[in-house]
Amino acid sequence: MKKYNFTAGPCILAPEVMKATSDACIEFDGMGLSLMEISHRSKNFQAVMDEAQALVKELLNLPEDYEVLFVGGGASTQFCYIPYNLLEKKAAYLNTGVWATKAQKEAKLFGEVVEVASSADDNFTYVPKDYTIPADADYFHITTNNTIYGTELHHDINSPVPLVADMSSDIFSRVFDPTKYAVIYGGAQKNLSIAGVTFVIIRKDMLGKVSRQIPTMIDYRTHVKKGSMFNTPPVLPIFTALQTLRWMKKEGGVAEMERRAKERADLLYGEIDRNPLFRGTVKCKEDRSYMNICFVMAEGYENLQDEFFEFATARGMHGIKGHRDVGGFRASCYNAMPIEGVKALVETMQEFEKLHK
Repeated sequence: MKKYNFTAGPCILAPEVMKATSDACIEFDGMGLSLMEISHRSKNFQAVMDEAQALVKELLNLPEDYEVLFVGGGASTQFCYIPYNLLEKKAAYLNTGVWATKAQKEAKLFGEVVEVASSADDNFTYVPKDYTIPADADYFHITTNNTIYGTELHHDINSPVPLVADMSSDIFSRVFDPTKYAVIYGGAQKNLSIAGVTFVIIRKDMLGKVSRQIPTMIDYRTHVKKGSMFNTPPVLPIFTALQTLRWMKKEGGVAEMERRAKERADLLYGEIDRNPLFRGTVKCKEDRSYMNICFVMAEGYENLQDEFFEFATARGMHGIKGHRDVGGFRASCYNAMPIEGVKALVETMQEFEKLHK
């Protein structure tokens, strides 16, 4: 039976990416050694790092004044990095979910934090739109896609202050204007790689912005100066990232990833809206995520939740259980998800409907 991986992360990878990674774990670059046992300072791995950084710049059309870093610690560690490096007096945050809340909490350790708007009042079922960004803030932080609640910012924000974005779960899934952003960061285990590496894209003029002393490992200048090799980087996830970047370029780049994302989302949301057994959890349809499609049983059918989960799992729909804060179901449709997977889920929903009409 064919299985389709709808887990929110770590998540689906393209088959050729998994094959290249597994091969490199046995023998890398004709060296007769595993990637996992060679020096990160060898010319063989340096080539991996160089190409991965270059492809990020190419695929995202980054201007020359942006640096691409690969560091450890996950996106959650960046919740600390960001204010440590950027917050001198005041920072502004848009609260759209769990991860935005956590990022804001960390920033409060370093200075004044203004929450410009929040959708917590309605369990994060929409993205706030009417708010004012304080012009005297050192930066404005947003989370572009909210994996738990299934909301997403589909357009770039015009910010009067440096814009910082956590793009952990929608990077490379839509075309955006990089010049709108001062810093972009995220965990790689959604659309880029396996868990263990974090990408940071930073405009050079954001380096050295605060008067406080910054610990060496948390100072972005350290990683820029050393080319992400100040200490031993997570070599295997970076290699996997390179394979994914190559795959995306071959498949048509970010524009093609965006087209596929919309195709998948339109198909699945269309079925959610049509099928009387289900309903979407995001109240504002324009805020629906293309990456994490959340839905629950419709009113009157709540008792069928466990039955549908078992029904779908038995038909190869892996990882569709919703986050505990939302319940129901979540179909994560990252870049590597083929349209056949979404079609299979839709057919499963239609089969289940026939059983309970």
